[in-house]
Amino acid sequence: MNKNRNIKDLSDEDLVKAIVSSNDSLLFEILYDRYSQVVYNKCYGFANGQQEAEDLTQDVFLKLFVKLRSFKGKSKFSTWLYAFTYNHCVNYVNRNTAKKIEKKSVDSETIEETLYDPVKDDKEISQLRVDKLKEALERISPDEKMILLLKYQDALSIKDLEAILDIGESAVKMRLKRAKEKLVNVYTDE
Repeated sequence: MNKNRNIKDLSDEDLVKAIVSSNDSLLFEILYDRYSQVVYNKCYGFANGQQEAEDLTQDVFLKLFVKLRSFKGKSKFSTWLYAFTYNHCVNYVNRNTAKKIEKKSVDSETIEETLYDPVKDDKEISQLRVDKLKEALERISPDEKMILLLKYQDALSIKDLEAILDIGESAVKMRLKRAKEKLVNVYTDE
């Protein structure tokens, strides 16, 4: 009993190390319990309803169990998992473009909170109306949407994005700049 309590008290990173070294599915359940709701919420943003979001969530965790070894600790596990989830969902959407998935990704409160106190170079995004912004987000590529959501919805730093995307600082900044420009262009064309 005491051993179980100690295991549940492990940090995410230590828990991942234990799972990787033992391949223990019971330890993985602890990780699942910690993050299943967060992953579901991320998947729901790319899904066409609750059932599809649940399926995507299960797919993410199945893939995660197999790929957990690839976590190298360059960022916090939670940050890595968010990116892992986004990448899975982006790939899913790209594979299913013929379906024209109706996405319900970001609720207006989250956008308002995220964009309420923007940094100076993000002024144009903060001025967009929330409902029109949601529509514009649905019209840009999943990759562009992913990097913008990671930066503004999940409030990840440039350093976090570097680690997640495994690219340099200037490449992260360029992708963000291009995605913001595309979003603003789509927004203003509506």
